[in-house]
Amino acid sequence: MSDATGKKAVLQLDGKEIELPIYSGTLGPDVIDVKDVLAAGHFTFDPGFMATAACESKITFIDGNKGILLHRGYPIDQLATKADYLETCYLLLNGELPTAEQKVEFDAKVRNHTMVHDQVSRFYNGFRRDAHPMAIMVGVVGALSAFYHNSLDIENVDHREITAVRLIAKVPTLAAWSYKYTVGQPFMYPRNDLSYAENFLYMMFATPADRDYKVNPILAKAMDRIFTLHADHEQNASTSTVRLAGSTGANPYACIAAGISALWGPAHGGANEAVLKMLDEIGTVENVAEFMEKVKTKEVKLMGFGHRVYKNFDPRAKVMKETCDEVLSALGINDPQLALAMELERIALSDEYFIKRNLYPNVDFYSGIILKAIGIPTEMFTVIFALARTVGWISHWLEMHSGPYKIGRPRQLYTGEVQRDIAGR
Repeated sequence: MSDATGKKAVLQLDGKEIELPIYSGTLGPDVIDVKDVLAAGHFTFDPGFMATAACESKITFIDGNKGILLHRGYPIDQLATKADYLETCYLLLNGELPTAEQKVEFDAKVRNHTMVHDQVSRFYNGFRRDAHPMAIMVGVVGALSAFYHNSLDIENVDHREITAVRLIAKVPTLAAWSYKYTVGQPFMYPRNDLSYAENFLYMMFATPADRDYKVNPILAKAMDRIFTLHADHEQNASTSTVRLAGSTGANPYACIAAGISALWGPAHGGANEAVLKMLDEIGTVENVAEFMEKVKTKEVKLMGFGHRVYKNFDPRAKVMKETCDEVLSALGINDPQLALAMELERIALSDEYFIKRNLYPNVDFYSGIILKAIGIPTEMFTVIFALARTVGWISHWLEMHSGPYKIGRPRQLYTGEVQRDIAGR
């Protein structure tokens, strides 16, 4: 962070002038340092933190108006098409893409940590079989701290780094097991001869009876891209939750479990699941045109189109659309719901109403379709989002702990009762 050519913001407050420093990042708008407002006896008010920079970060940059998403400076579409997920993980963690030698070493390190302690598998028996997989994930990820308490010194760089690798490696195992448990199938243990995405699909869909189960390479590629496109998204609600929890000194597994809890909210991580529910409500292709007219009159809500941050287009969506087309073509699926989704896409991309309002299909629209085509149930969609986002969360946690930080303590505008006494006692 650097001073923006000596610029200052001047605030008139109670007849006094307060000079507030203005700082510049490498990209994005300047920020006004408002901490001196507190010394003057005031708070700032910004519900939803829409105009508040709560931290300084070098990891991810978003320009929603221009449709830009950069990880350590690299455009997301390049990472999704020219690098794999573990390379993106290395980039987020370390600031640079790995060399060929570093990639081999990092991939091996992750593979060597995919197994979880045998006692972790017993945790699943404490859940009902119809438990939501996200409920299971909140519990089992947080419980990892009970197994690695000898490397939880957050001041120790080596402890922090091994924890990051363990989380990236083990969360796919825990995620696949959360699915297996709810459908009553035996857990499949990770295989070190498979890639990251292949391993996850293997643990999801293989069974002990199918010893020769082969992962479709097109589906593995699609899964890897889904992971990459969801790896990080700057200071969103779940990432901010991880940072806030981390600011207390809480152990990293607890912080990631907090992030999973925040992601579970339908306004955050449930968007691709909402797309499938919308398709269920539409019913058939014949109903699409009528549904889209109702969207125009605001009688119904169109899920998976437009984005709160991206006011132009979602830079992840183009890559996801290409991947979606590849998956549907490879599988040759004749699914009425998928045909319905394609008709929604066609209308949105050709109708002037949606074009003028930038209501383009976003990453959630296409990822929901891909996951359904692969055979992943809708209740697992947010789990996969959490799996992919784990590296972003732990990268921000690592960044925060690599320098000075303060415990998070938001303020409030109190509108309750003034002080009063209990009468008659």
